[in-house]
Amino acid sequence: MHQDKVNDFVVRFANVNGTGSASANYLFAKAIFRMGIPVTPKNIFPSNIQGLPTWYDVRISEKGYLGRREGVDFMVCVNPQSMPDDVRSVKAGGYFLYDSTRKLHPELIREDVNYIGIPLMEICNREFTDPRQRQLFKNIVYVGALAQMLGIEFSVLEVLLAEQFNGKEKLIAPNIKALKLGAQYVLDNYNYPIDLKLERRDLVGDKIMIDGNAACGLGAVYGGATVVAWYPITPSTSVVEAFEGYAKKMRIDPVTGKHNYAIVQAEDELAAIGMVIGANWNGARSFTATSGPGLSLMNEFLGLAYFAEIPTVLIDVQRTGPSTGMPTRTQQSDILLAAYASHGDTKQVLLFPSDPKECFEMTAGAFDLAELLQTPIIMMTDLDLGMNDHMSDPFVWDDQRKYNRGKVLNAQQLEELPQFGRYLDVDGDGITYRTIPGTHPTKGSFFTRGTSRDEFAAYTEDGDIYARNMDRLLKKWDTAKDIVPAPYLYQKENKSPYGVLFFGTSTYSAEEAMDLMSQGNVSFDAMRVKAFPFNKTVGDFINSHEKVFVIEQNRDAQLRSLLINELDASPQKLISVLNYNGMPITADNIITQISKSLLPAKKLIYHQ
Repeated sequence: MHQDKVNDFVVRFANVNGTGSASANYLFAKAIFRMGIPVTPKNIFPSNIQGLPTWYDVRISEKGYLGRREGVDFMVCVNPQSMPDDVRSVKAGGYFLYDSTRKLHPELIREDVNYIGIPLMEICNREFTDPRQRQLFKNIVYVGALAQMLGIEFSVLEVLLAEQFNGKEKLIAPNIKALKLGAQYVLDNYNYPIDLKLERRDLVGDKIMIDGNAACGLGAVYGGATVVAWYPITPSTSVVEAFEGYAKKMRIDPVTGKHNYAIVQAEDELAAIGMVIGANWNGARSFTATSGPGLSLMNEFLGLAYFAEIPTVLIDVQRTGPSTGMPTRTQQSDILLAAYASHGDTKQVLLFPSDPKECFEMTAGAFDLAELLQTPIIMMTDLDLGMNDHMSDPFVWDDQRKYNRGKVLNAQQLEELPQFGRYLDVDGDGITYRTIPGTHPTKGSFFTRGTSRDEFAAYTEDGDIYARNMDRLLKKWDTAKDIVPAPYLYQKENKSPYGVLFFGTSTYSAEEAMDLMSQGNVSFDAMRVKAFPFNKTVGDFINSHEKVFVIEQNRDAQLRSLLINELDASPQKLISVLNYNGMPITADNIITQISKSLLPAKKLIYHQ
C-alpha cells in the first residue's frame, strides 16, 4: 500500500505544440499556487511553430523546493507521438492519464503504473459543436479530471477563469462546463482521491508568479529606459514585448499625454546594439535584449562601448548553443563570450540574477551601473528563468529613489573648468568625467573615439599613451568590483572543508541539494555569485576551502575558467558540477556528481 504524497509530487503534461494546451496547463499550476502551495512550472517546447511534442512540468513542493526534479509521478499524455517515452518517464507506482477515445497499444502497458483512461475527444465531440472548441476544451476536460483526483478546489478554478476571460464573459461558461465534464467522468468511473493529494496551505504568502523576461521588461521601465532597439530572437523576444506593454501604461508625458519612449526593430542584432550605444551616448537610457547568436554579432559594438566608455545595457537570455543549437532549451553557455566580448583586451561587467525579483532589481540597477562605470552591463539570464513562470517575492520600488547618472558634467561645471579631458582620470578610480551632447556650446568633448586617443580624446597612435589608457581601464575594472552586487554567502563563518559555488538558475536546485546533504554526514558551505568582476569575498571563499564545487549549466565549465583566470584560483581545488542537456539541473544530479568526487574519501549520505 502506497503512502500518500501530500503536496510533494511532479505532474507532466505531454501535448502537441499549437493545440492550445499551454493555457490549460498554466490554469492547473496557478490553481495550486492559489491554494497556498509552492509550485514551479516549466514549459518544454520545440523550436517549430506547431506539430511537434511539447511538455509542461509542474513540481509541487510543500518544502518550497523550486528546482526541476527528475521523475514523473503523474503523466497526462495526449500526444501519441511521444507516448512511448512518456510512459517510460513515469516513476514506479505513478499514474498515466491518456485519451481513451482510442485504445492504448499493449506495448505501452507497464505493470507498475496506474492507467487512467478518459475519452477526452469523445466527450468534446459529444458536448461541443465548434471544431476549435472541441480541440481546446479537450485540455480543460483533463484539468477538471485532475482537479477531482488530486483535490484542487473547484472554486479556485472558477475564479481563475473569471480573471482570464475578464471582458470575454461568454467564454467562462463553456470552460467551466468542460472542467465539470472531466470531474464528472472521474466521479463516475474511478476511485478518488488517489495517493497524490493537494491540501490547502498558507505557504505562499504574498508571493507572485511571473517570468523573468517580464520582470526584466518592468525593471527597464523603472530603471529609466526610454529607448529600445532589438532584433527578435528566442528566448529574449518577450523582454521587449513586456517592456512595450508596461511602457504603454507608464511612459506617458504628463503634459502632452503622449508616449515618451521609442522601440525600434532593427534589421539585425548588430544594428540594434549600434542604435542602443548611440542613444546612450546622446543621454538616453537605452537597452537591447538578445541570446547567444545575437551576442556573437554584437561583439564588435560591445568592444566599441567598452573602449569609448559609453553606458550600455544588454539583456542576454541564454539558450543552448553553439550556432542555432537547441534554441528552446536552457543553458548557461554565454559566460566567457560575454565576459570578454569583443577582440583585444576587453572585460565586460556581468550580472547573474537567479529569480524574477532579481531580474527586476538588477535590470533597473543596470542602468545606474552602466552610467556609473561608463561601460556595457550585460544581464545574464537564461531561457528557464526568462520564459518560465516562477514564484517570486513581490517587487519593491522606492519612489524617492533617484537615478545615479555618474560623472556627468553640466554646463556650469564645464564653464568653471579651464580644460576638459574626456578620458582624464581626475579622481584616481579609473572613471573619467563625461558630457552629454548639447550641454555647452563650446566646452565639452562630443567626440567619442573607438580608436586610440589621449586623455583629451585626441587621436594618437603613441604606444605609451595607449598603454596608459588601457591601464586606466583596468583601474576602473578594480573599482567596479566594489560597485557590482556582492556575492551571497549562506553563512558568515566557514564550517566545512568543502564549499559549493553557483549562480543564476542553478540556485534553485543547488539550495535543495545543500539542504538534503546537510541532513547527512557531510556539510558544505555555499556561496552564490551575483556579478562579474568578482568581489574579493569570492576569492576568500575559494581560498578557505579544500575543495569548491562549481555548479553550472554548460559543458566547458565556463564559470570555473573565469574563476581560475581572474582570481588565479587553483584548478585542482575547483571541481566542476556540470549539466548541459538543455534541461535545468536537478538536486539529484548535483548530489550524484559531488558524491562521486568525494568517494572514497567520504561516503555521502543524505535524506530525500
